[in-house]
Amino acid sequence: MHPRLSILDLAPIVEGGTAAQALHDSTTLAQHAERLGYTRYWVAEHHNMEGVASSATAVLIGQIAGATSTIRVGSGGIMLPNHAPLTIAEQFGTLATLFPGRIDLGLGRAPGTDGPTMRALRRHLATAHEDRFPEDVLELIAYLAPEQPGQVVRAIPGQGTEVPVWMLGSSLYGAQLAAYLGLPFAFASHFAPSMLMQALEMYRAQYRPSARHPTPYAMVGLNVVVADTDAQAQHLFTSLQQRFLGMQRGQRGPLPRPIDSMDTQWTAGEKLAVERMLAESIVGSPRTVREGLQATLERTGADEFIVACAVHDAAARRRSYELLAGIAAGTHGL
Repeated sequence: MHPRLSILDLAPIVEGGTAAQALHDSTTLAQHAERLGYTRYWVAEHHNMEGVASSATAVLIGQIAGATSTIRVGSGGIMLPNHAPLTIAEQFGTLATLFPGRIDLGLGRAPGTDGPTMRALRRHLATAHEDRFPEDVLELIAYLAPEQPGQVVRAIPGQGTEVPVWMLGSSLYGAQLAAYLGLPFAFASHFAPSMLMQALEMYRAQYRPSARHPTPYAMVGLNVVVADTDAQAQHLFTSLQQRFLGMQRGQRGPLPRPIDSMDTQWTAGEKLAVERMLAESIVGSPRTVREGLQATLERTGADEFIVACAVHDAAARRRSYELLAGIAAGTHGL
């Protein structure tokens, strides 16, 4: 079994960098990923975060799709409670019309931000509530489906494009909903790994075949950092460790520069908390990462891995994905 390999990008704004540079680096990385044979390139919706430039997710998807020609491009994901389903249908219907056969729509239920920003996104309206999420998903799918007789509200462009919809999740809720609707499922184990195995088991056991997806399809999110040596990769990984340590302390900011050691940065409790959140991370040389990927594949049975790589230096990030593609292609063996 050889799982597909894809990229998850948050367009990281790095310490000492700018949003403009982050967006440029994302476009360059997508072009690099296409040459390397990655299946898809997804960007994530987050708001009011100094270290993330992908807040206008559909706009960035259009930029990346326009700068590439074959790789699938999509959202990992759109946080649907922040939006009216019709708006997302029109955005992704437009993208699918411009780039036919290349657009994915991954949907999440979390807000992707803090309370004040949620209110600024109009989530306080009675209709914008997480409890409506299943109904909103079905409404959105209907806007992308072929037009029905007597249908009053239509997404134009959008109606009939049938943009592939994915369910994203970091808990059992998303797994159950994906199974019930017969949709492919992506688990966000790159930052919330604790329920990964339980969610995959539930998704597969409860899956109801759909016309478009007769069998379940599971994507697993991983952090992967590959460098020439284990020590080099661990050094690069300290940027992400520092970011998650900041989250533990309620401190946000640009992606930090790597440091020599994390030992003096955290308490024993903080270290344990960060390591729990980053448990689904594979960091090291090509040999180390190959072994880690094989073990993860055997444990999860994933149909696809979607890989995040929050590395401060853009060239090192591209190099990591290049080495990873070599592992998947058999150059370094998987």
